[in-house]
Amino acid sequence: MGVLDGIVAGVRADLAEREAALPLRVLMDAVAQLPPTRDPMPRFRAPDLAVIAEVKRSSPSKGALAAIDDPAALARSYEAGGAAAISVLTERRRFGGTLEDLVAVRSAVGVPVLRKDFIVTDYQLYEARVAGADLALLIVAALDDDLLRHLLELCRRLMLTPLVEVHTPEETRRAVATGAPLIGVNNRDLQTLAVDLAQFERLAGLIPADRVKVAESGILGVADVERVAAAGADVVLVGEALVRSGDPARAVADFTAAGTAARRG
Repeated sequence: MGVLDGIVAGVRADLAEREAALPLRVLMDAVAQLPPTRDPMPRFRAPDLAVIAEVKRSSPSKGALAAIDDPAALARSYEAGGAAAISVLTERRRFGGTLEDLVAVRSAVGVPVLRKDFIVTDYQLYEARVAGADLALLIVAALDDDLLRHLLELCRRLMLTPLVEVHTPEETRRAVATGAPLIGVNNRDLQTLAVDLAQFERLAGLIPADRVKVAESGILGVADVERVAAAGADVVLVGEALVRSGDPARAVADFTAAGTAARRG
């Protein structure tokens, strides 16, 4: 069993507990009372590089990254630095996150919020919407084509913007075929955890110009931001470098400026 398979198995086990405690029908009723979500796409399509700044306590590859006792305060710092959106890891076993983190962040910032998790069921999308998410991550490697298309359609109905994540040329072709407007290239192999920034450079050319391209993972400094921006990234998703920076607002601002300069050549 690879790393991704192990994570998804744990996610399903935790999900069963949550479903037993809070039935899907309750979430569906709650969604019907919610206001519209925030649309991240205008900012993502703007000429300047956009930064999705991540609330991330730990990872399978690096272990503990930061304590983050107050995710709302961290999110406010990201927003002050110019983050276009905030990503909140909600997977518990490997990343130390919770849906409560997402709720706290949503209450603290005005920018769109992404639920970053290993989403494989309708229930998780309803959870995301009720917790305050505007975007949801869909990992192509964890989904067959029928389920991917189903979850994309459910995102549309729930007014969630899907970030469709790919790792290989075949996954990229599958994502493009769905018409997904927001495609993220994860530079980390989710089965081996190896990171290679050249992955974005290899796959970006397979993504049509009318889609928004997001570079994810392995972006640890200004030079990395410049590299992926020069290769066509419209957006970067950054966690580790920001939570370890000591000044997350300044780090977000520096990454935005560097990436924007690289995009303009």
